[in-house]
Amino acid sequence: MSAPGAPNCRQVLNLYRKLLRYGKELKLTDKEYFKQRIKTEFERNRELSSPEDILFNYKKGQIVLKNKRVV
Repeated sequence: MSAPGAPNCRQVLNLYRKLLRYGKELKLTDKEYFKQRIKTEFERNRELSSPEDILFNYKKGQIVLKNKRVV
């Protein structure tokens, strides 16, 4: 069960899919590197249990999509 404000599993998976789709649109970035980096980050953060950590990483992904910049 997640705390208020923390994204649920469906929201996280949706963000993951959006980031992978965004990676396909990149022009001046190695698309395969971007895809691998996204997968690695999500796998590394898979076991996060703190709602604050989950929310922080979720927002980090949203910022990438919003700003259309790789951080």
